[in-house]
Amino acid sequence: MSTTTVPTPAAGLEGVVAGESEICYIDGYAGILSYRGYNIHILAKNATFEEVIWLLWKGSLPKQDELAGLKADLFAHAAIPAQVEEFLKSNLKAAPMDVLRTAVSMLSLYDPHAKDMTPAANQLKATALMAQTSTIVSSFGRLRTGQPVVAPDPGLSFAGNFLYCLTGKKPDEIMEHTFDVALVLHAEHELNASTFAARVTAATLSDIYSSVTSAIGALKGPLHGGANEDVIKMPGFGHRVYRTEDPRATHLRHMSEALGKSTGHEDLYLMSSKVEETVKGEKKLNPNVDFYSASTYYSLGIPVDLFTPVFAVSRMSGWTAHILEQYHNNRLIRPRAEYKGNPDGMPWVPMAER
Repeated sequence: MSTTTVPTPAAGLEGVVAGESEICYIDGYAGILSYRGYNIHILAKNATFEEVIWLLWKGSLPKQDELAGLKADLFAHAAIPAQVEEFLKSNLKAAPMDVLRTAVSMLSLYDPHAKDMTPAANQLKATALMAQTSTIVSSFGRLRTGQPVVAPDPGLSFAGNFLYCLTGKKPDEIMEHTFDVALVLHAEHELNASTFAARVTAATLSDIYSSVTSAIGALKGPLHGGANEDVIKMPGFGHRVYRTEDPRATHLRHMSEALGKSTGHEDLYLMSSKVEETVKGEKKLNPNVDFYSASTYYSLGIPVDLFTPVFAVSRMSGWTAHILEQYHNNRLIRPRAEYKGNPDGMPWVPMAER
């Protein structure tokens, strides 16, 4: 009897390189995160979320006309099909992530380009998904509290429109800027669980809607995107990749403080800061991106159970970038498992003797 020897992987594929990508770079020991070669600190200080969307998709920063075109396209695709809105209205008591997962999947039913796998069609679908995911989350947030859906304002940014469509109030400059930076920080993070799930699905040459639905299913879990909801209950420390401070947490800490002072929620920032000091002192753990994003979102008036859907609104940019990259140079993702049972030779036992 011959057996095939398969290299033993680390648990959870930790440290295993599963593919090549030009989208994101992480150095967990140096605390470096970059999108397409641009350090996250540079992007957080200078880029708008729309510029980051273009960067992730195209590989370069947009020119003025390209940025204007993207903004116009996102606004033009913001409306969701009437059937999807009716679905939201009929499931007002359902968990937001369950609603988002199903609603995004439903979008494919009403997209005339859903089965068109050309690069141009997939880029168009990525644009629509960016815009419509935001609309789904903000609309559901209003409908379930008995409020009417708010149409976006062409004069607002992507970040500003999300807050406006969710709360019904146009955000002030501090709130809009804070949320814009939060979207930038959450946009992309290499082969995390949800992005890997999206690429595995895309690698079968399934459509982009199926791929992002896979991603949303993975994001829902409390060991991934669901963690930022749980931070209100006090997780939010440590990260599988980073051995130093999560560079995204650096910006969110400062924004949480400034926003807390502006909105009257400084007590939440001060409590978070005290918890951070205690955990770092006793357990030597640094806060991750979820820790201060929770207090930031809360200060912006975002309900706790919408934290993970908001994560999806931002991460849709990274997911779609990876899906488009996967389609461009595809190979079916089919790893092997280290088998732990009896490899062969088990005798058949007749039913009467079992």
